[in-house]
Amino acid sequence: MKRILLIGLICLPGWLMAQDADRLTPERLWQLGRVSLDDVSPDGSQAVFGITRYVLADNKGNRDLYLVALDGESTPRKISAFAGSESGAQWRPDGQKIGFLSAESGSRQLWEMNPDGSDKRQVTEIEGGINGFAYSPAGTHLLFIKDVKLDQTVQDLYPDLPHADARIIDDLMYRHWDAWHDYAYSHIFVIDYADGAVSGTPRDIMAGEPYDAPLQPFGGMEEIAWSPDGSRIAYTCKKLRGRAYAESTNSDIYLYDLDGETTVNLTEGMMGYDKEPAFSPDGTQLAWNSMETPGFEADRTRIFVMNLQTRDKYELTAGLDQEANHPRWSPDGSKIYFVSGIRATYQLCEISLKDKAYRQITSGRHNYGSFAVAEEEHLVATRMSMSAPAELYRVDLKKGTQTALTRTNADILGSLEMGEVEERLIPTTDGKEMLTWVIYPPGFDPAQSYPTLLYCQGGPQSAVSQFFSYRWNFQLMAAQGYIVVAPNRRGLPSFGQAWNDQISGDWGGQAMKDYLSAIDALAEESYVDPDRLGAVGASFGGYSVYWLAGNHDKRFKAFISHCGLYNLESWYTTTEEMFFANHDIGGPYWDLKPNASYKLHSPHLYARNWDTPILVVHGDKDFRVPINQGMEAFGTAQLQGIPSRFLYFPNEGHWVLSPQNGVLWHRVFFDWLDRYLKE
Repeated sequence: MKRILLIGLICLPGWLMAQDADRLTPERLWQLGRVSLDDVSPDGSQAVFGITRYVLADNKGNRDLYLVALDGESTPRKISAFAGSESGAQWRPDGQKIGFLSAESGSRQLWEMNPDGSDKRQVTEIEGGINGFAYSPAGTHLLFIKDVKLDQTVQDLYPDLPHADARIIDDLMYRHWDAWHDYAYSHIFVIDYADGAVSGTPRDIMAGEPYDAPLQPFGGMEEIAWSPDGSRIAYTCKKLRGRAYAESTNSDIYLYDLDGETTVNLTEGMMGYDKEPAFSPDGTQLAWNSMETPGFEADRTRIFVMNLQTRDKYELTAGLDQEANHPRWSPDGSKIYFVSGIRATYQLCEISLKDKAYRQITSGRHNYGSFAVAEEEHLVATRMSMSAPAELYRVDLKKGTQTALTRTNADILGSLEMGEVEERLIPTTDGKEMLTWVIYPPGFDPAQSYPTLLYCQGGPQSAVSQFFSYRWNFQLMAAQGYIVVAPNRRGLPSFGQAWNDQISGDWGGQAMKDYLSAIDALAEESYVDPDRLGAVGASFGGYSVYWLAGNHDKRFKAFISHCGLYNLESWYTTTEEMFFANHDIGGPYWDLKPNASYKLHSPHLYARNWDTPILVVHGDKDFRVPINQGMEAFGTAQLQGIPSRFLYFPNEGHWVLSPQNGVLWHRVFFDWLDRYLKE
């Protein structure tokens, strides 16, 4: 077994150090300010960003806007403080104003202010409000997105029944993730704009189309782009409906011409996801993210480039066995910057258009997220690690040096003692090595014996990287006295596509062996108590817990499954994005061809072997893994006399998002573990 790159508090910036240290608690998690990048000024000297802060007693949060110079020495300055949240900030092309979204007037509208936060004025009065906007490069037009009702409700069909609260459903995708279809679609509108005022009638560039742009529910303004001359708009859309929409990942990049009012599909015939169009600085080329395999939502993300005159296209990242996300052009158009997963971290990278030369810009034990090009020499990006939430950093493109621009949580983090984070390479049953994070309790003493948790990741294709989670927070678990073992088992990205793809159709196979290899390796250590092992996880991680419950050979003494898949047959026809189910578990259970997913990999098949206390957590608004999965699992434990508890959230979905529910989640989580894993 290899043990490499042991790090702990020494990995944190100096401003996080403190003499009087304490430990992380659920309540302190909600005190942390959550930083997110909005935009960089046209001259590359300043960034506008948001900080969301929560008040636990009020059970809500609020986002305000801040400005910071990119010199690495300036203190951020708050520039907005309306009663509600401000979002989507961006500089006007002339640099004289910052536009942002606010519901101060009663509905979400575009406002503008001076960069110092003065002279706030409402720009739009669009009925029903808007959900996003973008200035044209010349500042002569504005595009915005808003919902347009196109489908009929029961009241539309039967106006004499105004109090009927039923739905008439004739097709799939009637609900998605955590919301029922609201009979409306997100459309892109264009309107004339000049110096803080809009004029004329907004033009719906998707008039009458029952499709969403950007993609719902997670797409944003990154899926829409103006051409540099302001004559065209490129946007992402999946122009399918019902069952076809549910079974396909085939989104495309469309090009709309303002003068001709025509739309062309640029990626016709490319059957996987195509997203995030980005025009070159001279407007002659378009780059975008693309996945090759139809129906495979976790396929390798590639960067494609198209010559907009000839419509010839090619993959710029061909031969690169790693994902390439969020393409951004260099100011001179010679390179494209992107984010890529590299051995359970996410780094900023670049690739040259001339010779396809690839270079990793950043390195280190952290994750980079959203970023913007500041100028020829710098990027501005959010960076986080398992021991620190997101902050803004300036990245030198030549040297790769990383300078903190914000220190939002310095006071809180400076008073906390974090546990060591260790990287191990653990042998797997098929002769490979698996990168596994081990997080130790603060004040770890190798002479003691600790209860230990196996963390099972969701996805299933989602790396156990250097993320700072407000739910599955490894430092919080360690602060409660647990060693946390977090393996990058089979089926996770950032280790090459073969490692990522292996899990499809084999959920209960090699990935589960990888989990057992990881916990067995740690159980050999003198400071791990083999009689006090637990397994926890959400989504596919929750599935993993249910599967381990019937196949663990008495290794574990406690389980926690959050929104896990328990019975693959009942799950198949109640989930919503059928492309995921068809690709990853091989299609419907009524298909006559042999299917290992239903015959071997469904956790309910091993329920007769359950013998260990289990906490089941589920949200009623989880439509990806519907509530019946948690109910079936809890019923299984109860009817077999196994100590069990069901934590049910009627107003949460796949994630627990409200502050007080979040604290409750952690309290019940640790109460359950302490009951069975602590003496």
